[in-house]
Amino acid sequence: MRILEWSSLDAAGRRAALARPALPSRRAAERVARAVIAAVKRDGDAAVRAFTERFDRVRLGSFAVLPDELAAARATLRTEEIAALERAIANVQRFHQAQAPKPLLLETEPGIRCEQLIRPIEAVGLYVPAGSAPLPSAVVMLAVPARIAGCARRVLCTPPRSDGSAHPGVLAAAVLCGIDQVFTVGGAQAIAALAYGTESIPRVDKIFGPGNAWVTAAKTIVSRDPQGAACDLPAGPSEVLVVADRAARAELVAADLLAQAEHDPLAQALLVTDSRALAEYVAAEIALQCRKLSRSAILAQSLRSCRAIVVPDLAAGVAVVNEYAPEHLLLQLSQPRRWLGEIRNAGAIFIGPWSAEPLGDYCAGPNHVLPTYGHARTVSGLSVRDFVKTMSVQELSPAGLRALGPTAVTLAGLEGLDGHGQAVTRRLAVLDAASAPDGLASRPFAVAGAES
Repeated sequence: MRILEWSSLDAAGRRAALARPALPSRRAAERVARAVIAAVKRDGDAAVRAFTERFDRVRLGSFAVLPDELAAARATLRTEEIAALERAIANVQRFHQAQAPKPLLLETEPGIRCEQLIRPIEAVGLYVPAGSAPLPSAVVMLAVPARIAGCARRVLCTPPRSDGSAHPGVLAAAVLCGIDQVFTVGGAQAIAALAYGTESIPRVDKIFGPGNAWVTAAKTIVSRDPQGAACDLPAGPSEVLVVADRAARAELVAADLLAQAEHDPLAQALLVTDSRALAEYVAAEIALQCRKLSRSAILAQSLRSCRAIVVPDLAAGVAVVNEYAPEHLLLQLSQPRRWLGEIRNAGAIFIGPWSAEPLGDYCAGPNHVLPTYGHARTVSGLSVRDFVKTMSVQELSPAGLRALGPTAVTLAGLEGLDGHGQAVTRRLAVLDAASAPDGLASRPFAVAGAES
């Protein structure tokens, strides 16, 4: 792990210190994804089957996981594994239930009644990658908020293993979360199938879940197509930034950095500290601990972008945090809550020495689908709000129209939109006629100029 002195770096050096690993060519990934999407739109299941054989080296007959397969998958898990999944689901359910948006009804002025209605997205696709590790936790983080939101159709896609089956942990998590439509399809072909539908896989309105460069490219493409499907937040390789002072335990900081670095060769782990001595201890601990971890080949690549940044004080460290906008932020500080109010850009924050990031990945309660690659400056982590829509309702009484209508007419004139103004003034004229002695308002459908 390289150790850099922040104060000695110029502007270019600081940008380089916070640079993320370069992603694969976006243009190449988009070219492949476009070809896959076009083929799936044209040929449906046949294209999905061909791409699965080509990319996953698996020849599939049916994509659907049958009910007896779902039940059998659960039976393959140990009792403690089922209990762990159930506890994680319960905590995620509890947290997300509390954050669910609520309907709103108020009068902004007398006679001006405004409402906000909440409606679930009807059909959602949940993509659970397999890659180098199965991710039952991703099922929990996607399926639980979808269920709370009330999405009527929840379709899960996950890549097949070499024998054509899905990982039993993923299937068991799906069963525990109430998902009964599961398909063993991955990659860009899964995204295309969810976005446009095939003979076997139903079309959905919005797609959720992380994936590789081709999955990400496919999600971007279908989300731009009015006939496609919306997608969730931008996602990329995992990342963590630990802010630690001299009181932090070096072995814990190193373990936190390695926990994210083992995800992917492009994952990034950064340490920001006001103690050069701690940075050196952490570097030594990383070298020691990574030898004992099973994913050493991945760590050998991801640790090339692992850096320790020594800052003059913690205020400067917080400024580095806000500039980098990490997916995961760990505050291993003597007084972490003192600095919490200064943090503006982070996906998820873990406070104190006992708040290990994997508890957030698995079972604490908040969602682990988070913005990466600096998107935490403007994007929030996944929540129930992503699975619903809000609709506004406005209802004016006659008195409300009389009181507020002239304001709208004035603003329409300011913008030069006389048709807008007319839609209000004609209503005001009807109200005026209603109060006139001749009782014209008793004939609300009278046409101007017509004989009475």
